[in-house]
Amino acid sequence: MSEVTAVPLRPIAKGSLTKLWLGIGLLLAVGAGAAYWSTWKQVAMAQPASEFLAGNARKGGVVTTASGLQYEVLKPGTGPHPKPSDEVVFNYEGKLANGEAFDSSAMHGSPAQLPVTGIIPGLVEGFQLMQPGAKYRFWISPELGYGPAGAGQGVIPPNALLIFDIELVAIRPGRPQIGGMGMPGGMGGMPGGMPSGMEGMPVGPEGAPVQ
Repeated sequence: MSEVTAVPLRPIAKGSLTKLWLGIGLLLAVGAGAAYWSTWKQVAMAQPASEFLAGNARKGGVVTTASGLQYEVLKPGTGPHPKPSDEVVFNYEGKLANGEAFDSSAMHGSPAQLPVTGIIPGLVEGFQLMQPGAKYRFWISPELGYGPAGAGQGVIPPNALLIFDIELVAIRPGRPQIGGMGMPGGMGGMPGGMPSGMEGMPVGPEGAPVQ
């Protein structure tokens, strides 16, 4: 006849039982929240840019221009507006529709400086709306961004909606470009309006990548 090892089973105290259920509930809530966030990010990336922009246009404070560029003034500025021949010094953060940042001036430790016409069309238009000291949020359609090609070796997917927070620090007279092209160096991850990893890629007259 085998012996059964006696293991004392003590009842769980009421307070401990409450803590146990609270712990289980917290774990379930965290798991559900993580699953929701992951699903939301996937849905946000799958949503057509035109559909997103149509809904975004109805939000208070959002202005839509004739080209379809959308912006919100987060902080007004003062002084002149940049001209196409100028260069702009600016802080920025670029995000995808799911909120993931793909580049920012903070990543490079200093503001960027680029010709107004040396970036994607949405920002070419956007900068000319701003004044020094202003901070704007821009929602840029694929047609005004990187289009069906995307950019950054997959960092920016094809037909991606772009969201930029831009702070215009200063306006400077433009520098002559050799052959009317070429981007000044030392601009962090955005030479020619390109995200990190695309330095040296030629750009077209409107700032779009040359395929």
